[in-house]
Amino acid sequence: MNVRIGFIGGGNMAEAFISGFVNGELILPSKIHVSDVNKERLEYLKNTYGINVHETNVSVVLNSDIVFLSVKPQVMKAVLEEIKEALTPAQVVVSMAAGYPIKKIEETLGDDKKIVRIMPNILVKIRKGVIALTHNYRLLDEELSTVKEILSDCGEVVEVEEKLFDAVTAISGSGPAFIFLTIEALADGGVKAGLPREAALKLVTATIVGSAEMVRNGEHPEVLKDKVTSPAGTTIAGLSALEERGTRYSFIKAVEEAFKRSKEISELIEKL
Repeated sequence: MNVRIGFIGGGNMAEAFISGFVNGELILPSKIHVSDVNKERLEYLKNTYGINVHETNVSVVLNSDIVFLSVKPQVMKAVLEEIKEALTPAQVVVSMAAGYPIKKIEETLGDDKKIVRIMPNILVKIRKGVIALTHNYRLLDEELSTVKEILSDCGEVVEVEEKLFDAVTAISGSGPAFIFLTIEALADGGVKAGLPREAALKLVTATIVGSAEMVRNGEHPEVLKDKVTSPAGTTIAGLSALEERGTRYSFIKAVEEAFKRSKEISELIEKL
């Protein structure tokens, strides 16, 4: 794809996208530009992915068609002030800053700028991510299509209203950690039952991947669960133990608490 991509901030999420773009061969490394306050980080990104690195954020803006803002919310205001004179209405800004609404970006950059807000998760690094997307409706149809195509190279893009971003954060943002914990716990159970650690982990991982794929293919998880559950069998014994210990409620509560914390962070950012 013949488009220049810039990243202001070269942290873990920026690297996840860079890795996805380069390894997916959608965008040439020579078309990717990154700035970061940490020079060692820039050197690492340059050596690892062969991309262009810059010492200033303005330099990235001047060399990019689409500018990703991958900085922490508390420094967003300063970054926006720094680049606003260099940015033109022809460019597209894609913000990854958690809790930082489009209207606050517009307050600094101006309401003539094309702004997209996304909430990705760490799985974009292996091109299996989930990326929530919203925008300020100033992009041309082809520009929005280009942004979605680029993001789709790293995962599934879901367009949602901005007011739902805290809920998205609770599920797809925090969700991988909940799944990793589940994988670890099931593998521990396998080890307790006598399996070698490596074998248990391989069995659990393959089981979760396959189960998710069956749901993706259209069958409801409740229906699939019942298909596995035989009368007086091993599965119902295990499910009974999970229900007795409130596992289902614990997952619901985990999402609820992550959602509440995301809203708290968003409200704090609104006051910045």
